[in-house]
Amino acid sequence: MSLDTITSLLGNVWSIAMMVLFFGGSIFVHELGHFLAARRRGVKVERFSIGFGPKIVSWVRDGVEYRLSWLPLGGYVALPQLADMATIEGESDVEAEKLPPVSYSTRMIVFAAGAVFNLVFAFALATVLWIAGQATSEELSTTRIGYVSRTISLADGSAVPSPASLAGLKVGDTIRALDGSKVNDWPDLLQTLVTSAGRTGDGQRRTVFTIERAGQTMDIIVNPILSGDEKIRKVGILAAYTPIVAAVPENSFAHKIGLRLDDRLTALDGSPLLNLLTLYDVMQEKVPRAFTLTVTRAGQPVEIEVPAERPKGSAPLLGAGFRTTIGFTHQNPLQQIYGHLAMTVRTLWSLIQPSSDIGISKLSGPVGIGRIFWDASEAGIRYVLWIAILVNVNLAVFNLLPIPVLDGGHMLFATVGKLRGRALSPQFIASAQSLFVVLLFSMIIYVSFFDVRRLVRDVKADAQAKEAVAEQQKKAAAPAQP
Repeated sequence: MSLDTITSLLGNVWSIAMMVLFFGGSIFVHELGHFLAARRRGVKVERFSIGFGPKIVSWVRDGVEYRLSWLPLGGYVALPQLADMATIEGESDVEAEKLPPVSYSTRMIVFAAGAVFNLVFAFALATVLWIAGQATSEELSTTRIGYVSRTISLADGSAVPSPASLAGLKVGDTIRALDGSKVNDWPDLLQTLVTSAGRTGDGQRRTVFTIERAGQTMDIIVNPILSGDEKIRKVGILAAYTPIVAAVPENSFAHKIGLRLDDRLTALDGSPLLNLLTLYDVMQEKVPRAFTLTVTRAGQPVEIEVPAERPKGSAPLLGAGFRTTIGFTHQNPLQQIYGHLAMTVRTLWSLIQPSSDIGISKLSGPVGIGRIFWDASEAGIRYVLWIAILVNVNLAVFNLLPIPVLDGGHMLFATVGKLRGRALSPQFIASAQSLFVVLLFSMIIYVSFFDVRRLVRDVKADAQAKEAVAEQQKKAAAPAQP
């Protein structure tokens, strides 16, 4: 067995372990909240299950059946005094009508406990991340524009002028808010844009960019378009960062013209260079031209002349490797949770907005969430913790929605019964639960279909990207030809 094979196997084991520990752990924590609250309030607990459907393994202790089931789509705590959930939990052996009645306050405490435990778990993870620090790059921690694309691809692959260029956004602009909502970093900016729902009177998409330019604050109206495989709102901008030379092969064109390790690219022909795509565009021009790169070396500016006569087949980025600045942020737990909460609420709100372009197909089910954890495990434990915090906040918010089957639905039924002075009929509740069980599982199957489609598409794209990188490295390592 080769070293590469062993490394791959170990990587897969690590990824699976992270999925089980944090994804499965988040479900366990939620159900543990219900379980402990029920036991504390004297409510009969019949079963504690991770997963739905037939059991894989089970055991009984203190009158409670603990079970691991085959369908890893969540979990449940069977509480016959509180709700008849036979549709998804299986038939109960307990005669609920013979058990003592449960007060309204107990119902609310038990049903809310799952979400509370998710938030407590998220706070604990956020505290760890606060102490350890979260790795972030310069381009992710900014809201400054580093590149404005001339064109942008529509969902069908055709190219049109980018909304950003048409609206007059410029390299160096700092985006402060979108539609009046403050944005803190680039991921926050993108998520706010994607979930925005602004429209003009004739139905055209509309987003107000509040920017700072040359010390002046102004509003610019941009009309996003749907772009890419996911058909989401885009305008054609990328974040600003300082490209830093990370590799300069001795036989590369970059080395020949004078680029050196750790040079920081700051300008191209006197204009700020805030994203490598600016250099890429110049190198890809049909008619090659000479230009001047300004770099900072040992704190001093150095000008490097790039001639128009370049080696045949020159790499788009001169044959050098580049990186950006990586640092660590120490955001306190409450700020982390608030950020995830805002993101979750913004996404849910966009789902019910008729003018939004976000539909259920854009959400992630168990397959998508598992894939996110898998990718996160390859990026490092800090990113796994960040995703786990987001998942727990999502679970808390989602389960409190006033929808039958969910905890919020149980709380709604209990509250309606309290207000009307008598409980809703068991037949009505059972019918509502059965209907929404079908709808919920249909939604899970629906979003999982798109999760799988995205996975297949991204695997193909990754393979093509690796081939392109290998080809570029091969060209960069080849001796320069006049």
